[in-house]
Amino acid sequence: MIFIDSNSLLIHRELNQDIEDLENEKEYYKSEIEKDKKAIKELSTDDGVERMARETYYMKKDNEDIYIIEYEDSLKVNNKDE
Repeated sequence: MIFIDSNSLLIHRELNQDIEDLENEKEYYKSEIEKDKKAIKELSTDDGVERMARETYYMKKDNEDIYIIEYEDSLKVNNKDE
């Protein structure tokens, strides 16, 4: 004999899947928090700020020259002619 009501096995299965998805999302955000903590720790030093400014914003000191080398496989190709 089977009774189908609002507490059926299908509802429990969906809720268990939702719980599993939320726990996976929780782990993802915990790892992202750890990454952000490392980035904040790195940026709390002058060397870290200088490194980020050089790598991200291509900033330089007055007596330096910067050369950006791009390889063919890293460039985006326009497919208009093809």
